[in-house]
Amino acid sequence: MAVLLLFFMLPLSISASGESSLISPEKASGTVGGGVILTFEDKYKNLSLFGFLGIINNKFIEPGCQLSESLFILLFLNHMSLKKYIHFFGCHVSYLICGTHDAFIGVNIGSDISDMPGPTEIVALLKAQSIQHVRLYDADQALLLALANTGIRVTVSVPNDQLLGIGQSNATAANWVTRNVIAHVPATNITAICVGSEVLTTLPNAAPILVSAINFIHSALVAANLDRQIKVSSPHSSSIILDSFPPSQAFFNRTWNPVMVPMFKFLQSTGSCLMLNVYPYYDYQQSNGVIPLDYALFRPLPPNKEAVDSNTLLHYTNVFDAVVDAAYFAMSDLNFTNIPIMVTESGWPSKGDSSEPDATVDNANTYNSNLIRHVLNNTGTPKHPGIAVSTFIYELYNEDLRSGPVSEKNWGLFYANGEPVYTLHLTGAGILFANDTTNQTFCVTKSNADPKMLQAALDWACGPGKVDCSPLLQGQPCYEPDNVVAHSTYAFNAYYQKMDKSPGSCDFKGVATVTTTDPSHGSCIFPGSHGRKGTRTNGTSLAPSNSTSSGCLSQYHYNGGFFTSSLILVLLLCAVV
Repeated sequence: MAVLLLFFMLPLSISASGESSLISPEKASGTVGGGVILTFEDKYKNLSLFGFLGIINNKFIEPGCQLSESLFILLFLNHMSLKKYIHFFGCHVSYLICGTHDAFIGVNIGSDISDMPGPTEIVALLKAQSIQHVRLYDADQALLLALANTGIRVTVSVPNDQLLGIGQSNATAANWVTRNVIAHVPATNITAICVGSEVLTTLPNAAPILVSAINFIHSALVAANLDRQIKVSSPHSSSIILDSFPPSQAFFNRTWNPVMVPMFKFLQSTGSCLMLNVYPYYDYQQSNGVIPLDYALFRPLPPNKEAVDSNTLLHYTNVFDAVVDAAYFAMSDLNFTNIPIMVTESGWPSKGDSSEPDATVDNANTYNSNLIRHVLNNTGTPKHPGIAVSTFIYELYNEDLRSGPVSEKNWGLFYANGEPVYTLHLTGAGILFANDTTNQTFCVTKSNADPKMLQAALDWACGPGKVDCSPLLQGQPCYEPDNVVAHSTYAFNAYYQKMDKSPGSCDFKGVATVTTTDPSHGSCIFPGSHGRKGTRTNGTSLAPSNSTSSGCLSQYHYNGGFFTSSLILVLLLCAVV
């Protein structure tokens, strides 16, 4: 085997966190044995693998597969395999098929509703809110027809009560795929199939046939040549993870290893995701006060309040990330390190009974607003920063027919008549679950704020809060008036805008409040102002993402601030002699 070493001089950029990235000023391409073409382009400040055209060790890699930055790409076409999960200089690569560049937010649509909206009403609401990803708990024919030609990406489900038949018969699985998938694509953009839901914890007797059902469904997709565009997996409750904190000690309930191991092998071989339902509300409720409410709601925490994994020294600022990382570590415990995670359910109830005092509209609003921002910012988790974790919010509508406590009926973003249960605090490209994008709001200091508390809050905002307070320096536009009230108002508002005006981001221990009056003055233009010199922060929305599939992705995408340097990129291009 002949080995060709090509050296390219490319700028190296170092982020504030010490991560490095390669940014190519122009494309460079090369041809590898077997007709494989590598093309690099400067896009989204990442080194992107723009196209693999061909077969690499019998695994097709789709165009648009996003790779992490500061990456040495190692291609050995003989004796080596892209099946290996490569860790090199802190960079991660998986051979799994990549379908998206960024994380997305979707919604679950349940049907336990006494006055269930019709399919056309549901689709109209989805369009009005620019919701581009939905998960159904079945494969409702009328709704699938209504979703046709909308471009909305749809995840359909095999209900638990159909699991037994499908898991015992390849023919039954093929018939299900023919009736519920093939009959609707490509007009309806079906991108994933959930085989059952929380089977191990809600229907344990069906556990032995779960992997068979998954394989039979996948085989039917292969026969129809749909397996590359439609991924198959099964959502699991996070309760199957034991000893979940610290995350590095987590492992799956070993009772289920005979199911989990073959399932992970399937997910790995097909480029599919581990689907996980993550509910910080239940973790908080069951902790008996051990988990702080702010930690469950993604509210900002001072560094000394963050949870620290004593084994890895990773800091956790919210329950959601800790649970996702616990799943990553639990998979590692079974020697699976290259399977991405998709959160198929997460949310917070807006109403509860007397035993559920934290099931409130404000908390639901806070959680879901912060969750959306967190996911769409592609921040990843402490274990895998920058690795997108696409998430479906539970759920679109309140389901008044669900049994159980009051909270079970009140997870929805909307009532059945289409009215919002609450107004999510989102800003951005005209997308909102109500109309608050038209309201310009700012965070300012309260007139009666205690000076000592004010100074402490200002110090936090400009320090751990990571607000850019440079405009407050002497000689800068917002230095005058030089007093703690004026300076804290600027810092508080900068933080508020940076956090996309999320609930709880304008409090600062009670010394700040929201106003619709623009506090900009003279040449000092506040963030969020519509003034010419303002630095308005675009917020999150459920607008269309760049994704073209279900989002079961293997790309490792990192965004950061940059400082210029240089590096030699070594490409080991191997040709078979």
